[in-house]
Amino acid sequence: MSSNALYTDLSGYYDLMCADIDYREQSGFVRRIHQLFGNQGKRYLDLACGTGPHVRYFMDFGYSASGLDINQPMLDLAQLRCPEAIFSNQDMGGFSVEEPVDLIACFLYSIHYNNDIAKLKSCIASAHAALGPGGVFCFNAVDKSKIDNGDGIKRTLEHQGSLLTFQSGWRYNGEGDRQFLNVKIEKQTGEHTELWQDEHPMVAISFQQLKELLQPYFEVHIFEHTYDKIIPWNESSGNAIFVGIKPENQPPAA
Repeated sequence: MSSNALYTDLSGYYDLMCADIDYREQSGFVRRIHQLFGNQGKRYLDLACGTGPHVRYFMDFGYSASGLDINQPMLDLAQLRCPEAIFSNQDMGGFSVEEPVDLIACFLYSIHYNNDIAKLKSCIASAHAALGPGGVFCFNAVDKSKIDNGDGIKRTLEHQGSLLTFQSGWRYNGEGDRQFLNVKIEKQTGEHTELWQDEHPMVAISFQQLKELLQPYFEVHIFEHTYDKIIPWNESSGNAIFVGIKPENQPPAA
């Protein structure tokens, strides 16, 4: 199974799998970050946008919103959710925009889908090129040194007569720049059980390394991974929100 085959085959289950996520709170946090640090523009781009729930909120906030993803079935669902938005099938590891944007966000640790350091560098460079002066790049990340290789998150719900169980968790062997996201979906209908499993290669990186990759392009701020308040990172927790601000004196993307 390819690295994105699970989401291609089961894109219809994605929103169920993420039903506990507070998309409004996450979007509101990034909006506040943009208001505090950004250029006050209203052009938003969502990297690895999936089915578009964050895009929907930014449109409700008054932004002109767009999104990109490598998974066309997900983009099809996003377009239904946000018919006014513009979506494109692009790899965030090397993307382009027709006009500069003011805010780029990448939620749900999706920045790690850049599955090696070279691709992550390319993503950062692409985000910098896509932003206008004073633009903001915001995403959450996990420090490879803090991954505990536990069972991760598990949730069960009933849907259309079936019992669905979703489980996901990180795995890192302690060496190199590759970690994995293990995803498992079990669907039980009566006595019949279907099971999907996938292992997604992800980039493994320390926060110090990540900061060093961002600094040639952005003024970098790191915050605690909490969306109800804006708190500077305590330099010990393994989950954090990164904010890069493109200097005003740099020209907009061509």
